[in-house]
Parts: sequence; C-alpha cells; structure tokens
Amino acid sequence: MSLWFTEKQTDSFGITAKIKQTLHTEQTDFQKLDMYETEEWGNMLVLDDMVMTTKKDEFVYHEMVAHVPLHTHPSPKKILVVGGGDGGVIREVLKHPSVEKAVLVEIDGKVIEYSKKYLPEIAGKLEDPRVEVKVDDGFMHIAQSENEYDVIMVDSTEPVGPAVNLFSKGFYAGISKALKADGIFVAQTDNPWFKADLIHQVYHDVKEIFPITRLYTANIPTYPSGLWTFTMGSKIHDPLKVKEERFQEMETKYYTKELHHAAFALPKFVKDLTE
Repeated sequence: MSLWFTEKQTDSFGITAKIKQTLHTEQTDFQKLDMYETEEWGNMLVLDDMVMTTKKDEFVYHEMVAHVPLHTHPSPKKILVVGGGDGGVIREVLKHPSVEKAVLVEIDGKVIEYSKKYLPEIAGKLEDPRVEVKVDDGFMHIAQSENEYDVIMVDSTEPVGPAVNLFSKGFYAGISKALKADGIFVAQTDNPWFKADLIHQVYHDVKEIFPITRLYTANIPTYPSGLWTFTMGSKIHDPLKVKEERFQEMETKYYTKELHHAAFALPKFVKDLTE
C-alpha cells in the first residue's frame, strides 16, 4: 500500500507526494512538525501540513531570499533572518564575503533540531562562527532592535499560527526601525494564484513605509501553484539599478545576475497587484 502526503492548498486543490517513510512527527509548542522521506523530492519538512522545504528544490527559495537583497546592498555586514530554522537562507547569506554576522531568530527550536538531523545539506552552516542562533520570537526581536541591521530577511511560513504577526503593517514598520539608514528587507509573500489579496495588501503596506518597494518572483514546484513572490522594501538602494560590478561569482543553482533583474519582470496579473 502506497503512502502519500497531500497538502490541501485550497478547499478544492492540493499537491501530493509519495512517501517512502515518515522520519519524524511531533506537535511542538507552536505547530505540527513532520519530516518525510519522499520518492520525488527527497527529505521534506512539513509544518502544519504545509510543505516548507525539500532536499530537491530548496535552493530556489533560499537563493532568491538571500542573493537579491545582498547584491542590492553595497556592503551588507550584519544580517537578520527571521524564521528560517532550516538554515537554508543562512547558508546562502554566508556566501557573501562582506557578511560579518548573521543572526537567525526562529521561534520553534524543534525546526532547527530536526533540520540539522534530516536536512544537513540545508542546515549545515548554522554552526558557522559568524552565525548567532536565537530560539525566540522574531516579532519581539524586531521590536527591540533599532538601527542595527543592514539587511533583514523574513523567512516565515504562510500567515497562520505563529507567523500571523509577520505579515502586519506594524511588523514592517518595526523592520524599518531595526534597519540602518540604507537598510533593505525582503519577505516571502506567498503566491498570486491563491493569495492575491495578501500580496496586494503586503505590497501596499510596505510601500507606505519604504521609499523603494519591489515585487519579484521565482518558480518553486513544491509551493502552492509553483509561482512564488517576494516583497522587498529598501530605504535607498534599488534592486533594478544594481551595477555590474556588484555581482559576485558564487556557487548557485538558480540565481544569476541576469535572473536578478528578470525576476522583477512580472506577469500582468501579478503586476496588477502592485497598482
């Protein structure tokens, strides 16, 4: 008998994957955590029955969260990642030689623990000496920070459970305060097929706070619809005006300097959400 995991992405649509075995399942203090070994995607982290990352396609999300803002900022030294307990964004951040310190604030320590155990390719840089890992509330960490970070990356789940506050206008205002005068932030903002209203709201909330607001996309096959958006707020630096010399040679599988600009070329129905 075959076992399948199905993420119900709307009331009438889902995505399914054949499971080789369940590696771990637990109700943490914050959410239901499952780690599966799948036939197609390798090991898969699932939180509250939503796919967070898989061994096969994780590089797309993590590279696009990290490299777009880090190539936009001329000298990113101190970075904050809110969420992202699997460690993938941290791994990509550390590829930038200018980075002196990367702080990870993840509310659920179990995500970190089981990512290290079952997704070592993703979590392997969490022990790097440049990294400080805090098991804490990212919303509160932002509220208590001022003029501290060059770049802030919000690597959250969808806006349910512990991540609800991470999609609020007050949170984005707090991020602006926590950033330095030329700071940049980016957040994953779900998909335009099923969450158009969310993208529209977040974009316009961010636009009221940051002088430069941009939306960009990537293809992530295990996320709802496969088309994913990221919203960037910047105080000074425009990701569309990054000079050629800013791009550094580094090992990537998805992100390139050409794709950096191309990711901001939006399909009409997505661009409409910014207007």
